[in-house]
Amino acid sequence: MKQDFLASLLHLSDPTLPIGAYTHSNGLETYIQNKIVHDKKTAQEFVENMVQYNLKYNDGVFVKLAYEATQNNDLSEILKLDEECSALKAPKEIRQASRKLGLRLIKIFKRRVDSDLVKEFELKVKQNEANSNYAIVYGIYASLLNIPLFETLFSFYYTSVSGIVTNAVKLVPLGQLDGQDILFDLYQLIEKTAEETIELNRDYVGLCNTSFDIRCMQHERLYSRLYMS
Repeated sequence: MKQDFLASLLHLSDPTLPIGAYTHSNGLETYIQNKIVHDKKTAQEFVENMVQYNLKYNDGVFVKLAYEATQNNDLSEILKLDEECSALKAPKEIRQASRKLGLRLIKIFKRRVDSDLVKEFELKVKQNEANSNYAIVYGIYASLLNIPLFETLFSFYYTSVSGIVTNAVKLVPLGQLDGQDILFDLYQLIEKTAEETIELNRDYVGLCNTSFDIRCMQHERLYSRLYMS
């Protein structure tokens, strides 16, 4: 059966998009230098915990909320979500990374998708009235590209996991096949988390993963760094 949205989904979630995601480890570099993550087992535990206890309550659910606000053509709600998303990113490097990735995603997809909503949102960004968080922009474009919500969330989690695993392979280091094994093992968790995100109680949005925030803040002061976050 033809899936009209498939090409758009693959393009939007492509880990090789030129937005600079490969330059960010999202705190993983600190975990590795502190020897908390040091082999395949601990690398997989890090990814699993990141998905279940961080992304689901933060960027993942903001993708969903921005998607729904775009369906309603509600710029006011998108701006509120963007502000909330920024406020929940305590580490400076993570806030900066999210904004840069979101801006670059807009630059890519506005060439293909003509949207008054995006134009108004981008204007707010230029006027420093919005922050262009990556999760918000991802949700906006997934909606505009008519990608179903479940597939949007599955792809968002998958590309996030893929990026973390790629960084772990380089930093731990792991063998390339070890990285692929972790991806295979996480299929069910990604599917389960996408389903849970759709039904997530709004009151749970922004639950804090304290250890993650602390390690990301520590990354700013590491003696040597390969990644920007």
